[in-house]
Amino acid sequence: MPESFFLPENYSSAVFADVCISNPITCTSHRPQFKAPKIPDGEKVDFDDIQKKRQNKDLVELQALIDAHFEHRKKEEEELIALKERIEKRRAERAEQNRIRSEKEKERAARREEERLKREEADAKKKADEDAKKKSALSSMGSNYSSHLQKADSKRGGKKETEREKKKKILAGRRKVLNIDHLNEEKLKEKAKELHEWMKTLESEKFDNMERLKRQKYEVTTLRKRVEELSKFSKKGKTVRRK
Repeated sequence: MPESFFLPENYSSAVFADVCISNPITCTSHRPQFKAPKIPDGEKVDFDDIQKKRQNKDLVELQALIDAHFEHRKKEEEELIALKERIEKRRAERAEQNRIRSEKEKERAARREEERLKREEADAKKKADEDAKKKSALSSMGSNYSSHLQKADSKRGGKKETEREKKKKILAGRRKVLNIDHLNEEKLKEKAKELHEWMKTLESEKFDNMERLKRQKYEVTTLRKRVEELSKFSKKGKTVRRK
């Protein structure tokens, strides 16, 4: 066991550290005796005042943070209100633009409809004028043709009419002159019904004549075949007699 020793009081801590480095076992068993430091005499320290000042400082910092938070919140709310106002303004402008566009589209549609009605009216008037000219020309042609036939008949005197002349005369008699310029709507309807009935009569007569023509053609063809067969038999009989 190492020899124990005591350091004198006037040894400093540096000397003690050197001794401990050279002989650590001795240092661990024989440590120096330190005394508690003395608090110098003076004014007393008020810890309550320090605590209050610290709390006041914390409160001031907290209040500053709260004010900054509410200021930031207020700024965000103002920006949000401004954004909503811009959106509403843009929506109102867009609605106004759509209203103006729809009004312009309605005006264009009305103009197109008016132009279409004018064109239809002009076309109807033009067509009516052309129909009137055609009817007047046909009526004049019919009257001229009938007068021409009458003159030709008077010139021929008592000569026998051919089938062609009879046909022309019949057609001239059937071709009626249309005098409809002075008729009102009801009279025009009656005239249209009359012409429709007349066309139906002509169509039925045409059908009957076509059927009669077919039957006559069939009879002619049948008779022609019979004649050909009879001529063949007659030729055979002559050849047999000669033999």
